[in-house]
Amino acid sequence: MRKLTYYVAATIDGFIATEDGSVDFFPVGGDHQPAITAQYPETLPAKVRESLGIDKPNRYFDTVLMGRKTHDFGVRTGTSSPYAHLRQYVVSTTLPENPALDVELISADPLERVRELKREKGLGIWLCGGGELAQVLLPEIDQVFLKLYPIVLGSGRPLFGGGVRLPEPARFRVLTSRVFEDGVAFVKYVRIR
Repeated sequence: MRKLTYYVAATIDGFIATEDGSVDFFPVGGDHQPAITAQYPETLPAKVRESLGIDKPNRYFDTVLMGRKTHDFGVRTGTSSPYAHLRQYVVSTTLPENPALDVELISADPLERVRELKREKGLGIWLCGGGELAQVLLPEIDQVFLKLYPIVLGSGRPLFGGGVRLPEPARFRVLTSRVFEDGVAFVKYVRIR
């Protein structure tokens, strides 16, 4: 069975974006970026891959899930199909139709759709955002790959939605971790079931 991996950048106080969705405060560059990109080249948007001359096959993921706000960020940067090298899904109850020919809309019961996707053959499924969707899909999240930046934002969009009390804690253990010279920690967590 395929795994659902929430792979995302966060601040040390647990935010993935500002209240308005900006991620400009995350520094670009440093020694973490080439190392992580080499391991997960498919997590770069298609335009970035093209500009960097990355034409490697997908190594870990062949499918990407994103919430409406995460997808809208791509639209604001000029594309409705940000990860054309992956099967793309947008979870939204407000979009009237698929946002692009190669992007499928999930408008009802994302948990059931993820369970179907996990039963298919293929590489892993990447949940690239956002926090509200991660909270909804938490029962099916098998791994969390966290790029932890040494930044305190104070407020913003939380890593896992906010305000909903879980019936019981979701437990994870550290699979691997690495701290880079630029201060970014890349921590891989695996679900304890």
